[in-house]
Amino acid sequence: MTPPLNRRDFLKSAGMASAAFAVARPWLNSSARTVSPNEKLNIAAIGFGGVGGSNVRNSAEENIVALCDLDLKRCASTIKLQPKAALFTDFREMLEKQKDIDAVIIATPDHSHAYIAMECMRAGKHVYVQKPIAHSVFEARTLTEAARKYKVVSQMGNQGHSGEGIRQVTEWIAAGLIGQVREVHAWTNRPIWPQSSEMERPKDVQSPPEGMDWNKWIGPAPSRPFNSVYHPGKWRAWCDFGTGSLGDMGCHIIDPIFMALKLRYPTSVEGNVSTVYETFGHETKSKNECYPRSSIARFKFPAREGLVAVELTWWDGGLMPSRPDELEEEDSFGDRNGGCLFIGDKAKIVCGCYGEKPRILNADLRQEAKKLAKTIPRILGGSTGHEKDWIRACKGGEAASSNFDYSGPLSEMVLMGNLAIRYPDRKLLWDGEKMEVTNDKAANAYVRRQYREGFGLGV
Repeated sequence: MTPPLNRRDFLKSAGMASAAFAVARPWLNSSARTVSPNEKLNIAAIGFGGVGGSNVRNSAEENIVALCDLDLKRCASTIKLQPKAALFTDFREMLEKQKDIDAVIIATPDHSHAYIAMECMRAGKHVYVQKPIAHSVFEARTLTEAARKYKVVSQMGNQGHSGEGIRQVTEWIAAGLIGQVREVHAWTNRPIWPQSSEMERPKDVQSPPEGMDWNKWIGPAPSRPFNSVYHPGKWRAWCDFGTGSLGDMGCHIIDPIFMALKLRYPTSVEGNVSTVYETFGHETKSKNECYPRSSIARFKFPAREGLVAVELTWWDGGLMPSRPDELEEEDSFGDRNGGCLFIGDKAKIVCGCYGEKPRILNADLRQEAKKLAKTIPRILGGSTGHEKDWIRACKGGEAASSNFDYSGPLSEMVLMGNLAIRYPDRKLLWDGEKMEVTNDKAANAYVRRQYREGFGLGV
């Protein structure tokens, strides 16, 4: 039975004007409350109809005090499990009215991650933001700097970063077991939703779900009428809202590569796609509305911290690197979601999505790996304890494993891949410190997006 959805006057909140809260933000000078390790954290969630519901369940040992979503009817199961939580459809009203919130889980569509996270951090709330933490490179950099400025605890929802596999791969490479790595590959089975650069914006106008404020869902993005091709769930394909296959899975699958090889800013990125956008002078039906059905992105990184220069190639939409000859026939090449291949001077490593089940493709070196000491601290619960790792940090524990100082640059790298996919078949030279494409001024338009009035980051 669907629980009643009228607690705490949430229907009233659905009709409140967005502009009033965009202009008047009385909480901006607040700071995070100090919470002891033995005290329960007061957590709110914004966007809990999808993966956010899992984040809430994984945090349920704390106090879930507020739940906010623009389409509450999709959230009935989570609402039923949290009968004491106040319900809202406007997160800004929630921040104003629900004064006891310590920390916020943000699992909205990608295009609103940064806008909502900035408001929460300004309010002095710790934040757990689903991957990637932003829709553009500028947003990812801004959130990273804001977490430091407002002294809040941050975590990105790439749960594999708290797992065992990513630590094993990093320790093996640091010990030099496979030698220097000059080439590495990552791939995914995504998209598993309708996606093609030949898809055009629907012309028919539909009514949004009952009680849903479509204008608020659009948020920072350019306005357009509601259509079921966007919500629920299929927004990932659309450039204004999602970040495509790379944004969906890159922060999971590339994570072991980024950590083990100590990556930061690429010096160049090149994209190749299944259909090239007509807006860049090519003959095609594409209107640059959606990401391509399949793509390849090649990142080049300079030498760093004793490691040689390396090229990372990303594959999606069914494209993959060649299966290594050293991989036994009965062994899987990654898993159903994707995987990584590290090619070293001495040997290769293969792992699945989230860095799971890593394997050195050399029997002698596998035995050698068993003798290595564990030099990287482990997270209690591994990847299933990612939310709890954040909660411990909110209570004064060690920094969360994928805090924005780490996951911000990782998100930037992933989003640079999407920029290259928008400008395919050319090499974009990248100045990471300045956040600037140095050889193509037009491409810089996608480094920092344009915001609708009242939905910007305030910087």
